[in-house]
Amino acid sequence: MINRGFALLPLLVLMACAIPYDPLEDYEAVDATTLLDAPEAEAGSFAPENRYMVERGEYLVELLGCGACHTNGALSGDPDYERPLAGSTIGIAYTNPLEHRHPGVVYPTNITPDVETGIGGMSDQQIANAVRAGVGSHTDRRIAVMPWQGYARMTDEDVNAIVSYLRSIKPIRHKIPEAVAPGTRATYPYVHFGVYRSR
Repeated sequence: MINRGFALLPLLVLMACAIPYDPLEDYEAVDATTLLDAPEAEAGSFAPENRYMVERGEYLVELLGCGACHTNGALSGDPDYERPLAGSTIGIAYTNPLEHRHPGVVYPTNITPDVETGIGGMSDQQIANAVRAGVGSHTDRRIAVMPWQGYARMTDEDVNAIVSYLRSIKPIRHKIPEAVAPGTRATYPYVHFGVYRSR
């Protein structure tokens, strides 16, 4: 006599194979904004002899596409033009959400000179380290999604120009969410960048 459990096993296997697995079930495609105009420096926020450095920094921030991550909504294609470079409540997963249901997520920081929520309390060296080495203000750990590897060989003049420019723009108070560790459910939305290849 055949055990009924063994008789049902082939049927259960067939049923499981008929249900397609969709790792993107909880995600939607977005048409993200890639480049945004950098905001203009505020009048009187820098000495006239620093005009070249500030203008060069504005050019570099726009060229490098900093606003595409550091402007709220830009990662999902709906940038908040009233708060450019003031950080994003849409994060970026730094671990693969297709492998782990709850990936690690970082939220692009506020890089305006606001003292409480932006870079206003950071030293010039801390800002330069964030740009060139991807090091955050409160840690020596590299920011996983910051494309610092591409900026590592920037000249001191270019990095100083970016710092001068960021110091010259309007400070915007905008607190962003804390980073989320892998395995913890994010309460704010996030996107995931990545290139995959078959094995």
